[in-house]
Amino acid sequence: MERNLRKERIGTVVGNKMDKTATISVYRKFKHPKYGKFIGRTSKFSVHDEKNECGMGDTVKIMETRPLSKNKRWRLVEIIERAK
Repeated sequence: MERNLRKERIGTVVGNKMDKTATISVYRKFKHPKYGKFIGRTSKFSVHDEKNECGMGDTVKIMETRPLSKNKRWRLVEIIERAK
């Protein structure tokens, strides 16, 4: 029995003041179904960061996981780019 693939997202760290938790902002663009105009939307995720290694402004990859707390359902996979 094979389990389903988990969702992955790439976003920017917008908060890291909590212990072992970071807030990630994911920006996406989609086409409006009726008018055809491209619209930008931002989603914020609470992410489990075990080693407190991500800093503000870093670009990171996150993956869906089982519920870890009230709001945490994502975990940090890797830091793609450090903030300058």
